[in-house]
Amino acid sequence: MQEQTAAGEITLAGTPIGNIGDASARLRELLAGSDVIAAEDTRRLHRLLQGLQIAPTGRIISYHEHNEEARTAELLDLVRSGNNVLMVTDAGMPSVSDPGYRLVEAAVAQGLRVTTAPGPSAVLTALTLSGLPTDRFCFEGFLPRKPGERKARLAELSREQRTMVFFEAPHRLEVMLRALSQGFGGNRKAAVAREMTKLYEEVLRGPLEELLRWSESTEVRGEIVVVVAGAPDKPPEDPADHVAAVDTLVSGGIRLKDAVSSVAEDARISKRELYAAVLAARGK
Repeated sequence: MQEQTAAGEITLAGTPIGNIGDASARLRELLAGSDVIAAEDTRRLHRLLQGLQIAPTGRIISYHEHNEEARTAELLDLVRSGNNVLMVTDAGMPSVSDPGYRLVEAAVAQGLRVTTAPGPSAVLTALTLSGLPTDRFCFEGFLPRKPGERKARLAELSREQRTMVFFEAPHRLEVMLRALSQGFGGNRKAAVAREMTKLYEEVLRGPLEELLRWSESTEVRGEIVVVVAGAPDKPPEDPADHVAAVDTLVSGGIRLKDAVSSVAEDARISKRELYAAVLAARGK
């Protein structure tokens, strides 16, 4: 569908996740010249502006999870009337576990132009520092806080073969690592990245059980990203391992052909190979 033409546009811009020197030249231009800056936290924005020695010419308004609904409509009205709106969050790219998604969704639905000024990303920074495979990965954000919901989520992810990236608050890191160790096994490789790009940047790598012990004996501070290796490839099923199950069904009165079919379906293996394994076990 063709995008409608509008005098204004929305730009999602990435801001430094720690080191202010990572602010791009384009971000500086946008902060200085945008008609409107929508910021997750206006106080943090002012600190960023001071650090970059930028005096914005546009209007600054707050845009966060508690006022998204009302402010989204306001921002879209501003764009329709010809204003260029810059959307920034506290750190990194908007809409990645931060405000921004609803604004983009609504703007796209109304045919308004949305673009981006790419910048720092805590997800990609931690992934590249983790030492874990980067060819395939998924971002899972924050795990549920309630134990039951967290356990269920980890059960779903236990067979995920892609590298997984999570966010977590420092005071909840120990609980999270314990849950990961229980859900994925203590030997699963992982990395904890904290204070990335800052003076006290630290990346700890090792099995989950080791990282858990570290968190138990340390007062963890700073922004935290946890990267966990995906599940190892499951070895192919050996049909011979399921011969006993077939024999049990046959001894219960089920025909051999039907028993083989039932067991093969449950185990998700070849009926032909299982039948051959049963005959081999019987010396036929």
